[in-house]
Amino acid sequence: IFAGIISCASVSSSGVGTEPEPSAAVVEPTPDPSKLRTAVFAGGCFWGVEAVFENTRGVAEAKSGYAGGTEKAAKYDEVSSGSTGHAEAVQVSFDPGKVSYEQLLEIFFKVVHNPTELNRQGPDVGPQYRSAIFFVDDEQKKAAEAFTAKLGEAKVFNDPIVTQIVPLEKFYEAEGYHQDFLRRNPKHPYIVYHDLPKLENLKKQYPALYAKKY
Repeated sequence: IFAGIISCASVSSSGVGTEPEPSAAVVEPTPDPSKLRTAVFAGGCFWGVEAVFENTRGVAEAKSGYAGGTEKAAKYDEVSSGSTGHAEAVQVSFDPGKVSYEQLLEIFFKVVHNPTELNRQGPDVGPQYRSAIFFVDDEQKKAAEAFTAKLGEAKVFNDPIVTQIVPLEKFYEAEGYHQDFLRRNPKHPYIVYHDLPKLENLKKQYPALYAKKY
């Protein structure tokens, strides 16, 4: 519990909301699967991370899951205990012709989370909520390292960036009730307090990249 708001780890499959009534949303053309690339980010509880990227123009899909640990499997109860080494992460499928990897990095650092918090984000504490970029190839590694260095040199943040930049070994998709959590639970206290403001920040800071999907 933090400031009267429950943490990400305190939610189970019971009591999770159903899909809300549909609202006006941006409908993007169906992307060509052969053009899509994959990026994986960890920035605290995956609900908000997923929602921000899902509502980014050029992103075909964002999935909540787990990455970065030594265990050969991943389940929410185990990951949220901090014992597996995995971090809550989000796999982003994007069209680089519409949104670049560098633009996703910018959203990750400036909208998704606070990259100066070590092994925590807001009320969620532990290495499972660490800040990390899981690169899938050398191109992403170089881009992530260069972008992070640029932010540090420009002193964009008052404190040092603690984001890990590590290779993606495997991404484990999270349980179904975690997928599209914000879309299905827009009035959930955690979502209202921590994650809806992120979507508003995306809209304000990057209007050209904001695409209201739900």
